[in-house]
Amino acid sequence: MANSTGDHPWQRVPIEPQSVDAPLSRAAVFLVVTVADTPDALATARDVISSISDLVKTVGFRDLNAHLSCNIGIGAQFWSRLTDVAPPVELHPFAEIRGAVHTAVASPGDLLFHIRAERGDFCFEFERQLLDLLGDAITVQDEVTGFRYFDARDLLGFVDGTANPTGGDMAEAAIVGDEDPVHAGGSYVVVQKYLHDLSTWNRLPVPSQEDVIGRTKVENIELDDVEHGQKAHKTLATITDDQGVEHDILRDNMPFGRPGQGEFGTYFIGYSRRLWVIEKMLERMFVGDPVGSHDRILDFSTAVTGTTFFVPTRGFLEALAD
Repeated sequence: MANSTGDHPWQRVPIEPQSVDAPLSRAAVFLVVTVADTPDALATARDVISSISDLVKTVGFRDLNAHLSCNIGIGAQFWSRLTDVAPPVELHPFAEIRGAVHTAVASPGDLLFHIRAERGDFCFEFERQLLDLLGDAITVQDEVTGFRYFDARDLLGFVDGTANPTGGDMAEAAIVGDEDPVHAGGSYVVVQKYLHDLSTWNRLPVPSQEDVIGRTKVENIELDDVEHGQKAHKTLATITDDQGVEHDILRDNMPFGRPGQGEFGTYFIGYSRRLWVIEKMLERMFVGDPVGSHDRILDFSTAVTGTTFFVPTRGFLEALAD
């Protein structure tokens, strides 16, 4: 289940689906699809996602050290087609965020498959069999193959994910609780594909890059917040509520790219107990804090997709078969 917190028997069985807290992996595939508007397509999609545990076992049992896992997210507009259960209280389609200079675009997506493993061939084989099962019931909207880059760095050269919660803090940040009992154990997830202008970025002196990110490039040491001017990325991405309580999210970002095509990017994927936390973070980045003072990382990184999903528990998925 998505909210499991005890010892994981991951050394003897594949990681069960909907394990939001599965360890960061060396390889990943991010697959966003839409489901055709027909009864047959809906039936196929429901059958496949309700039995996803079987597919994880089929592929993952060949090498347990590959730690294959898959999380399935359900989009807001697809939710009512899939089930009569009331949707999670915060679930709604990704809303475009338009700043003075940069825009967080919204893109279509009924289902998200976040496939992770220590071996890229396991991600490939799982996706291949998954798409064979779904057939013409779905249309692929976005497909990104990610990889772990050196010591967990992004293609801009900085360590990514340092602020992730750990231990018991992970569930508090990422897993829905008693505030929405029907969907307790699930998680909201937002995905965005960012493309980097590496040639321009690499012409920026390292101290200037560090000012943009808010950390040193080599040592990954956090820099002090600036008192005036545009805030650093790490500052804008830190969210506190009206009571001064800081709210974390769980990131599993991955670099991706095709050097021969001049494509270099970061796939942002953020899991959260509270969808508003990610939305506030993106608003601060794109609109600015204060307004008009946007995140300078956006001058080098362009968001080309944006979609919101809810990752229910494994039990919820399996019940869809009934």
